[in-house]
Amino acid sequence: MKLKERALDNVCIIAIDGRFDAHTSKPVSDWLDEKSSATPPKIVVNFEKTEFIDSVALAVLVSTMKRCRQHGGDVVLAAMSKPVKIIFELTRLNKAFQIFDSEVEALVYLGV
Repeated sequence: MKLKERALDNVCIIAIDGRFDAHTSKPVSDWLDEKSSATPPKIVVNFEKTEFIDSVALAVLVSTMKRCRQHGGDVVLAAMSKPVKIIFELTRLNKAFQIFDSEVEALVYLGV
């Protein structure tokens, strides 16, 4: 897995290339923990090049979403690959997260 991180205005963006699962979730979890402590935290997770996501990764995202919303911010998801989109639909987490077709749409939603 490769991570590409950057910031635009007050929004933190991470793009995950490869698998996001129990074996690779630690660096993403650490990054999300750090960024969700900002006030208010605004995070975009780009899944365009993510090949697979498992329950551990979903748990990381859910806990980040809760933490961000408690601090008046949000984590939004963008550019989901088809395999990732299917997992979110099967778990019905597509109802819990704001999901956008592109990173640009996610950034607009967050006020950039």
